[in-house]
Amino acid sequence: MEQFKISHNLYLFRSGGGNIPITFNQYLIMGEEPLLIHTGNSKQAVELIPMLKDILGNRTLSYIFISHFEGDECGGISQVMESFPKALPICSQITARQLASFGLEYNIMIKNPGETLETSDYKLEFIAYPSEVHLWEGLLVMEAKQRMLFSSDLFIHFDKINEIAVNSNLEDELERITEQQIPDGHLIERLKTTLLQYNIKDIAPGHGPFIKLWPTNQ
Repeated sequence: MEQFKISHNLYLFRSGGGNIPITFNQYLIMGEEPLLIHTGNSKQAVELIPMLKDILGNRTLSYIFISHFEGDECGGISQVMESFPKALPICSQITARQLASFGLEYNIMIKNPGETLETSDYKLEFIAYPSEVHLWEGLLVMEAKQRMLFSSDLFIHFDKINEIAVNSNLEDELERITEQQIPDGHLIERLKTTLLQYNIKDIAPGHGPFIKLWPTNQ
């Protein structure tokens, strides 16, 4: 697992997919209430936890954001919660139910699209995410202070999968959303319309390189 500092308070953790040509990304937003974006799977979480502890020092995680119920998003939740028992997972109602159905029952902060969470260091705005095959209602999250979208399984640059960062623009990224990612054309168009309402500067995907949007969103 590799570690990169993307901005003054954002860290990227990245591991390869073995025989699968993809990377798996987790993010840490530092501050008075540190926030982890995704846990990785159980094996990735074991590698991630020492890195988190090194950065956090005498602090602990306050929140763990889970965009939707899938192995690389929350497969390591039990390991992370064991190391950071005071952390509060944040997810949608459906994701919370799925966690509980697998015996992963925690005190969870359930968020709905349109709701926010603000601390002294960041402001999270939650966006509806009809995630993948079953269109389970997940969440994307926009960090409004840095104008950064955490986009989960959207906006993957497979042709540049091992690069740290690439340049693009929001319109091109929106056009790259396929029905393999959201198998409903109407929901894709609804999501595009929603995301165009946000003043997004950067995109932090769950896979592949970090995306710097320019010049239209600078």
